[in-house]
Amino acid sequence: MSKVLSLSKNEDFKTVLGGKKILNKFVTIYYKKLSINDKNKFIYSIIAKKKLGNAVFRNKIKRRLRSIALEAYKKININLKYSYIFIAKKNVFDGEFKLIKEQIIRDVDKIK
Repeated sequence: MSKVLSLSKNEDFKTVLGGKKILNKFVTIYYKKLSINDKNKFIYSIIAKKKLGNAVFRNKIKRRLRSIALEAYKKININLKYSYIFIAKKNVFDGEFKLIKEQIIRDVDKIK
């Protein structure tokens, strides 16, 4: 199994945010090929903006999305050539976990 890493540099975030995106009810997924990305590393980051709520609320959203991203990585064949950014929407907290997971896995599976 390959490594799971997080984007850390501001320039990497800006590059990925300039790439393609997929919108759904729960998250916006940005993805783009980065030169730093090896073929055996899953690189992603999760963003929960401050307007979503207080720190407890945002951390719960990030825990949910992190769990879904790692499960999607194990369950389906995610394209490791890309780096991903998941930007949470307000519905992630209110939505049922199973529905959110199905929608995100379906969207990530489209990326080839």
